[in-house]
Amino acid sequence: MLNNESILNALQPVQDPELKKSLVTLNMIRNISIEDSKVKFTLVLTTPACPLKELIIQDCEKALKELPEVQTVEIEVTSETPTQKALPTQQSISEVKNIIAVSSGKGGVGKSTVAVNTAIALAQMGAKVGLLDADIYGPNAPTMLGVEDYQVTVQKRPEGDILEPIFSSGIKMVSMGFLINPGQPVVWRGPMLNGIIRQFLYQVNWGPLDYLIVDMPPGTGDVQLTLAQSVPLAGAVIVTTPQNVSLVDAYRGVKMFEQLKINILGIVENMSYFIPPDLPNHSYDIFGSGGGIKASEELQIPLLGLVPLEISLREGGDKGVPILISHPQSASARALKLIAQQIAGKISVAALA
Repeated sequence: MLNNESILNALQPVQDPELKKSLVTLNMIRNISIEDSKVKFTLVLTTPACPLKELIIQDCEKALKELPEVQTVEIEVTSETPTQKALPTQQSISEVKNIIAVSSGKGGVGKSTVAVNTAIALAQMGAKVGLLDADIYGPNAPTMLGVEDYQVTVQKRPEGDILEPIFSSGIKMVSMGFLINPGQPVVWRGPMLNGIIRQFLYQVNWGPLDYLIVDMPPGTGDVQLTLAQSVPLAGAVIVTTPQNVSLVDAYRGVKMFEQLKINILGIVENMSYFIPPDLPNHSYDIFGSGGGIKASEELQIPLLGLVPLEISLREGGDKGVPILISHPQSASARALKLIAQQIAGKISVAALA
């Protein structure tokens, strides 16, 4: 007889491919309803950016159609992103579930490009996303999102002033660039950096967020330490280029996060190869090749993806229209979307481990 119990028994062998556990055991199968030979239920994924969503749906349909009474399967897909747990010495951000640091050992490797487009990719897949531009000395995110002329508003509250983030391209964002005049240098020592980072963390009206992407400054200094010690980081992403001088600094960044006991989600190799617009089937290794794979193997951390260098990617950053929006079918946009999916998947695995 077809009932809820028989449906759950049929679905028991179906596993989340990343978590390696049964969907039924993980309470991902909910709201079962049966109408004659039609079965409906809700599949609750751990992230709206699940890279294996279609595979999971297919496995569920296959398992249920092995029951002779089932002719039709209708699956509603939703998500509940798990929340990273804080240590006793850390303070979570209200309603923010996961904080991700996008970092690099040196400047000029495209860290902000990866951070901005990863945030947009996650938002396009249905997640609620914020972007904190923590590069206080060189805030580039407002330019990349086309909001460099915007100014944040301040709400006066009994607990103190609260900044209202800028909303652009589907994500919320704050940056030092909104608080200074164009071209104005920030000449600050460490304690002032720590103060503004903490303000961006705790005195911004972020609201409910699945992911807060933090675009880190290059290097291994004050901002990195403040972030790691203040909030529960879900993980760090290291951005590098294939060339040796970039890889050496990327190694330093990895070792810093390891010392701080921060989970390293993986490496992104940016500017992996150049695709000329007039010869889209050709590629040129301008900055060398194989660096990301080598670093991944030597450091024993995942290689999240290779992002090619395209003129449209550079133009999008300069014009304030990110590649995920201006050329969503380009090679670099597809690579960045896959990277965002991998990041989301690894955070879910770590949170539910």
